[in-house]
Amino acid sequence: MSFAPPRRPSPPARRRLSPLAITVIVLAVVVVAVLLLAQFWTEVMWFQAIDFGRVIWTQWIARGVLFAIGFVLMAGALYWSFQAAYRARPVYAPSTPEQATLDQYREAVEPLRRVVTIAAPVVVGFFAGVAAAAQWKTVLLAMNSVPFGTVDPQFEIDQSFYVFQLPALRFALSLLIAVVIVSGIASLVTHYLYGGLRVGPVPEGTPRTTRAARIQLAVIGAVLMVLIAANYWFDRYSLLTSAGDKFDGATYSDVHAVIPSKAILAGVAVLVAIAFVIAAVRGNWRLPAIGVGLMVVSAIAIGGIYPWVVQRFQVQPNAQELETPFIQRNITATLTAFGLDDVDKQQYPATTTAEAGALREDAETTASIRLLDPQIVSPSFRQLQQNKQYYDFQDHLSVDRYTIDGQSRDTVIAVRELNLDGLGPNQRNWVNDHTVFTHGYGVVAAFGNQTGADGRPAFFEGGIPTNGELTDAQQYEPRIYFSPMTTSFSIVGAPEGTDGWELDYQADDEQGGGQVNYTFPTQEVSGGPSIGSFWNKLLYAIKFGSQEILFSDRVTSDSQVLYDRDPQQRVAKVAPWLTLDNRVYPAVVDGRVKWIVDAYTTSNAYPYSTSMPMSESIADSITAAQAQGLPLSLPPSVNYIRNSVKATVDAYSGEVTLYSWEPSDPILQAWEKVFPGAVKPMSSISGDLMSHLRYPEDMFKVQRALLQRYHVTDPAQFFTSQDLWQSPQDPVGTGTSTGVATRRPLQPPYFLTLQMPGQEAPAFSLTSLFIPGGNSDREILTGFLAVDAEAGSQDGVRSPDYGKLRLLAMPRDNTVPGPGQVQNNFNTNTTISQQLNVLEIGSSVIKRGNQLTLPVGGGLLYVQPVYVQSASGTQFPLLRKVLVSFGDSIGFADTLDAALDQVFGGDSGASAGDAGDGGAPPTAPPTTPTTPPTAGSDEARAQLNQALQDANKALQDGQAALSTGDFAAYGEAQQRLQEALQRAIDADATLGE
Repeated sequence: MSFAPPRRPSPPARRRLSPLAITVIVLAVVVVAVLLLAQFWTEVMWFQAIDFGRVIWTQWIARGVLFAIGFVLMAGALYWSFQAAYRARPVYAPSTPEQATLDQYREAVEPLRRVVTIAAPVVVGFFAGVAAAAQWKTVLLAMNSVPFGTVDPQFEIDQSFYVFQLPALRFALSLLIAVVIVSGIASLVTHYLYGGLRVGPVPEGTPRTTRAARIQLAVIGAVLMVLIAANYWFDRYSLLTSAGDKFDGATYSDVHAVIPSKAILAGVAVLVAIAFVIAAVRGNWRLPAIGVGLMVVSAIAIGGIYPWVVQRFQVQPNAQELETPFIQRNITATLTAFGLDDVDKQQYPATTTAEAGALREDAETTASIRLLDPQIVSPSFRQLQQNKQYYDFQDHLSVDRYTIDGQSRDTVIAVRELNLDGLGPNQRNWVNDHTVFTHGYGVVAAFGNQTGADGRPAFFEGGIPTNGELTDAQQYEPRIYFSPMTTSFSIVGAPEGTDGWELDYQADDEQGGGQVNYTFPTQEVSGGPSIGSFWNKLLYAIKFGSQEILFSDRVTSDSQVLYDRDPQQRVAKVAPWLTLDNRVYPAVVDGRVKWIVDAYTTSNAYPYSTSMPMSESIADSITAAQAQGLPLSLPPSVNYIRNSVKATVDAYSGEVTLYSWEPSDPILQAWEKVFPGAVKPMSSISGDLMSHLRYPEDMFKVQRALLQRYHVTDPAQFFTSQDLWQSPQDPVGTGTSTGVATRRPLQPPYFLTLQMPGQEAPAFSLTSLFIPGGNSDREILTGFLAVDAEAGSQDGVRSPDYGKLRLLAMPRDNTVPGPGQVQNNFNTNTTISQQLNVLEIGSSVIKRGNQLTLPVGGGLLYVQPVYVQSASGTQFPLLRKVLVSFGDSIGFADTLDAALDQVFGGDSGASAGDAGDGGAPPTAPPTTPTTPPTAGSDEARAQLNQALQDANKALQDGQAALSTGDFAAYGEAQQRLQEALQRAIDADATLGE
C-alpha cells in the first residue's frame, strides 16, 4: 500500500489592480507632480526671468547633494547595523530566564522586522539629510574659502580656518558622531534581542557577547572614540570664539588649562579607541571598560577640576594682570571685525554757555538743519500729494540729498506706492486687483530744512503727472511696479495693437478727460515670468489659488506675472548668502526710481571678536514702530560684519543688481567664487547712483552698541568697566511695558548734514549720542558719534572719507545735558508749556518731532520741530514751532532763525536762511507781547476768550476749506488762526503776571 505525498497548497493568486484603481493612482501621481511643480518650477521660472537662474540651481544642487550624503550615511549605517547584527545572531539563543522574556518580544517584533529595518533607516536618514542640507552655505564657503591674510594670536593660523573650514569640520564631525551613535544603539538593541549580547548573570567562563557581536560593537566603539578625540581637538580652536563674562575669546585659564586639557583628553580618547580594537581581536572587554572609565575620570579631573582650580586660585586673585593680554586680543579683534579700528576719537570742550556770534563758523551746518521729521510728516504727504485713493506713502519716509540749483539739499522723499486697500468694496474684484491697478506712480520730495506756507512741506517734486526739480533735471520713469507695500501679484502686458488697461491716473478735462492707461512692455522688459502658455497658466493658477488666471482674456501670450515685489524680498531671494539692512530707501537714479538695499557679509566665527545679537543691537523707536518688522535674513549673532554689497531694485522693471562695495572682504570673495558673475564690480556703479548711496543704518547701530564698551581701548580700564556708555532712550518715543516698568525704545540715529570738528566742510552724516551706562539714571551726555555717510558724488568716485567714524568725548568735569534732560527742560519750561497748551486748546494736537543734536558753537545744539494737527477729521501735521537748546538756554519760536536768536542773544552769527519760515521774515520771539492788556483785568480775560473763539472758528473754517480743496480759503483761515493764537498767548501771559 502506497501513500501519495501530501499536496503543498498553492500560493494564493495575486490580485491584479483594476483599471479604475490604476487610473486613480496615475491621476494622484499627476496631481501631486503638478502641485510640486507649481511650487518648485515656478521658482525656477522666476529666477530665470530676472537672470539669476544660477542661484536657484546652485542652491538646489548643493542642498540635494548634502541631503543625499546625510541620508546615505545615516540610512546606510543604520541599515548595515540592523542587518549585520541580525545575520550574526546565534543559531541557538542561550536558555536563560532573561532570554525567555526576550523571546516573547522577538516573536512580537519578527513579523515587522523587515519593515522596521527598512523604514527606520529611511525615516532617520531623511531627518539627517534635511539637517545636512540646511548646512549648504557652510559647506560651500568651506569649499571656496579665501585667505584673510592675518592669523589668530593663539595658534597663528589664518583667520579663514575659523571662518570657513572650522564650522564645516564641526558640522561633518557632529553628523558622523550622530551616525555612529545611532548605529551603535541599533546594533546593541538587535544583538541583545537575538541573544548576541547578554546583560544578566551568565555561567562562569561563558562570554557575554558572541564573536560577531563583539567585533561589531568594538569597531563602532573605536570609531566613536576617534570621533570624540577629533571633537576634543577641534574644541581647542572653538575656544577662541567662545563667549565669556567680561569678554569673548579664550581667557587665561582657557589657554593655560582648558586647551592643554582638551589635547590630553583627545589623546586619552585615541588610547580608548585602540583598547576597543584590542577587545575586538582578543575578546576581552576589560581593557576598553577601564579606558572608558579613565576617560570619564580624566574629563572630570583634567577637563573640569583642573581649569576650575586655575581659575579660582590663580586667575581670580590676579585677574587684571593675567587677563590683560587676552583682553587686548579681544579689543583688537573686535575693533577689526566691526570696522572700528580707525575711529577718530577726540575730546570736545562742549561749552554750555551760549555767546553771541558763536554760530558764525558753523553757519553752513545751522543752515542745513533738517526740520522735516520723516517719521511724522507722512500724513502731510498723503493729504497733499497722495492724489488717488489707490496710492499711498509709507509711514516712515526716507532722508536723502539732491543737488538743486547747484546746491546739495537734504531731502525727505517718498514713493507713491500702490495700495489696493484704498479702493472701495465695489471696486475690488479680480480684474481690478490684478490687471488694472498694477503699479504706483512717481516720487514726492520736499526740502528737509525748509517748509512751505502754513508749515506744510516745501515740495520740489510731486504731482500726477510728475513735475518738479527732478523731472526738469531728467525725465524719469514714474511707474512703480515694485515696492515694499506691493504684496499681491499683477498680470501685465497686452497684445500689440490693443489699448492698455493698466491704470496710471484719472486725467483732468484739459488732458482730454477719462483715464490714462499704460501697458507694461513685456517684449522689452522682463519683470517676471511669462504666463502666456496654458502650462504656465495652470502652474500659476495653482500657486496663487486663482482659477481666473486660466480663463481671463487678459492673460495672453504677451503677459507676464509680477510677484515677490518687495525690494528686500527680491534681494534676499537672489542673494540668500547676504544679511540685509532693515531699511530700504528710494532714489531717483539715471531716470529711474531705484530701491537701494544695504547688504552685509557676516560671520560668528572670527577669533576673539565679541559676538553681538543683531536684533537687539538694531532695535530702536523706528524699528519698534515699523509694521513689516525685521528682515528674514537677520542672523541671531555676529562677530564679524562688512557692508560688502550695495543692492538696487528697479522700481519699474524689478531688476536686481548687486554691486561689490568691499571687494577685499574674504567672505564676499568666497561667495563670488560660488556664484560667479552675480555681483558686479564697484566700477559699474554710475555717478548718479553713487551720489545717493549712504552709510547703512544697521551697521552703524551695531557699531554704536559696541562703542558703548569699546571706546575704551586700554585693557586695564576695560577690565574695571568704570566708563561704560549706553545709547539714550528716545525722548519722544512711545514707551513699551517691560514687566513692572515702562521703558522707551532707544533713540534712533539721524541723517544730518553737519560739519564735525576737524572736517573741512559739512558732510551728509549719520549721528548718535551716548550717555552714562550701568544702572545710572543720569541723562548727561558722554559722547557724540558721527560717520561720513556720503558714498560719493556725481563723478562716480567713492569718497575717501566715506565710513569715517568720528567720536567726540565730552569733558568729565562739565555736565552737558543729554537728550532726556533737554526734553525735560522743553516740557517743563513755563513759557513753552503755556504756549503749547494754548495750541492744544480746541481741536488741535501737538506732535513733537525728532530731537536732533549738532556739535556747533563749541557745544551741543539741540533742535526739535513742533507740529500741530487736528484732533479729529482730516489730520495731518504742520510745522508751527521750533525748539532750540544750547546748554541751559532755550529758544522757542515760529522759525529756526528766531529760536537761535533767542538762545544766542539776537546775534547768533548764523542764518538758517529759508529754513522753516516758508520765505517769510523771522518773527519776533513769542514771549514778547504786542499790545499787552492790563494784568488781571476783565479786559484781558475777555481778550483771551475772544481769541480762543476766533482760533476755534479759524480752525473749523480751515478744515472745511481743505475738505473742498479751496486752498486759498484754507491759507486765509490759517493766517487768522495764527493771529488768534498769538493774541491768546499774549492775553494768557498777561493774566499770569
